[in-house]
Amino acid sequence: MAHPIVVGVTSAPASHRAVEWGAKRAAAHRLPLKLIEVVGGAIGAVGEDAVLDHAVAEARERVEAEASALPRLGLKVLMRVDRGNPVAVLTDASSHASLLVIGSDYEGPGGRTRGAHGMRIAAGAHCPVVVVPDVDVSGRSGVVVGVDGSPVSEKAVAFAAAEADRLGEPLIAVSVWTPLEAPRNMGVYPVEYLDNMEKLTEEAQAVALAGLRGQYPDLEIVAKVQRGYPSQVINELAASARLAVVGSHGRGALARFLLGSISHEVLARLATVTAVVR
Repeated sequence: MAHPIVVGVTSAPASHRAVEWGAKRAAAHRLPLKLIEVVGGAIGAVGEDAVLDHAVAEARERVEAEASALPRLGLKVLMRVDRGNPVAVLTDASSHASLLVIGSDYEGPGGRTRGAHGMRIAAGAHCPVVVVPDVDVSGRSGVVVGVDGSPVSEKAVAFAAAEADRLGEPLIAVSVWTPLEAPRNMGVYPVEYLDNMEKLTEEAQAVALAGLRGQYPDLEIVAKVQRGYPSQVINELAASARLAVVGSHGRGALARFLLGSISHEVLARLATVTAVVR
């Protein structure tokens, strides 16, 4: 059987949006949908069992309610309620998932900030992770993807192009170049240096996007090359987009549960539904 799309369920409002997003994608790809809620926080205190049993029963009701509320899309829906560490359980579940979808409590500047769980899940997952904010993205257009020419960027571009083509949305490929910090006694950057930085970025992006038009002949591709800082530029474009996709550079076993700096910063200022691809 094909690996399911796994959705982490909680009592947060964004969780319902995550379930809806995961269900639509599962239906489009004809994949099973698996809803998982994890009751954590147990420390073995006296009298804790009764509280834990009640929390598990409530979680089971919530998962069943989410499943029953889904539109009849021909989905096979699996349900699971566990006790334990949410990060560990969902990370483990991701090893047998085609995609992991989680909600985010981030509400933008001035609103609630994100907890650490979502970052750790996105960093430790064995499959792509989609983080869904409690934001209505209807009316937005485009799939934004960060392009830097690296192998993980290639995977992000492939994911984003497939989603853009499926959704009938333009693919907005953005490459950002950042000049070296100029020495104080230098004054201004040489024009030749800035022109070459931009040209090299354009060339690298063209190579990264080569072949997409043949693979997706109906896909509109909007190529953007900008000077700035990658996460800031990506989130500015993502604020009006339906989906954003970034790659996360792994740094070996010792860095598990750590995202690359750009993907971490994009998630820390979540502007739209965002996929992290490794």
